[in-house]
Amino acid sequence: MPITLPETLPAFEILSREGVMVMTPERAARQEIRPLRIGLLNLMPKKIQTENQFARLIGATPIQIDFQLIRITSHQTKNTAAEHMETFYRPFEEVEATGEKFDGLIITGAPIEKIPFEDVTYWDEISRIFDWTQSHVFSTFGVCWGGMAMAYHFHGVQKHALDHKAFGCFRHRNLAPTSPYLRGFSDDVLVPVSRWTEMHQDEIDAAGLTTLIASDETGPCLVEDAAHRALYIFNHFEYDSGTLKEEYDRDVEAGKAINVPKNYYPDDDPSQVPLNRWRSHAHLLYGNWINQIYQDTPYDLAEIGR
Repeated sequence: MPITLPETLPAFEILSREGVMVMTPERAARQEIRPLRIGLLNLMPKKIQTENQFARLIGATPIQIDFQLIRITSHQTKNTAAEHMETFYRPFEEVEATGEKFDGLIITGAPIEKIPFEDVTYWDEISRIFDWTQSHVFSTFGVCWGGMAMAYHFHGVQKHALDHKAFGCFRHRNLAPTSPYLRGFSDDVLVPVSRWTEMHQDEIDAAGLTTLIASDETGPCLVEDAAHRALYIFNHFEYDSGTLKEEYDRDVEAGKAINVPKNYYPDDDPSQVPLNRWRSHAHLLYGNWINQIYQDTPYDLAEIGR
């Protein structure tokens, strides 16, 4: 939440330069407040687990959130009960037909990394969704495959296959400490990573995108696309403490070749209980995103996209 200070107070300029959310009394007096409408386009197989992860993060701010669950119209999930999907989710075509608008939309990852974008069965629909966000969503947050797909759709940035899975918790550098999305962030950040593909920094730069967080080991992590009012994160701040363990145990049980997730278990020993060392930064990032939307989104939802 912002702090209200006189514009002539020295702290106003200093804190503004540091990225602190500062507001003049005049602007504060003009503000109108309503719940923020945030959608979740859930592409993950374990729908309920993913719902919980994102709801936990965006629900931790003082701002009231109207949380809407959306699914791809042309794809039927096999991992979540049909009753749950029917009760709580709306197909995108229904959302599109109503003309309704959103302050924010999260587009999750999907376990289809190795498939070329255009070969994904629902690529036509999700491409339409990306374009729809430009007139119906104030700010979009693409996560893992969702972020890579948006960067490809809008800028032609390619994903590149890795020769082994980037898997574990990796140190990342805060490259933009004054960004409103990184308020309160440390200079050095631990982020869970779980993917078979990556995007290259030079191609991100050539597309005119701004990298906010990056790792020497796993490359760009959090990227801002100001022209499309979007953030792309290729890693998983939203993961629960045991999510990487579940993925590791699943692959071991299936007899798949998988490395022990790096820097996740104490002493990299899978018999130990993993420690969550990213939770605070996860709350900071999504809380900052929500607060930034709150500051800038029109009070009248109908004005979004005009």
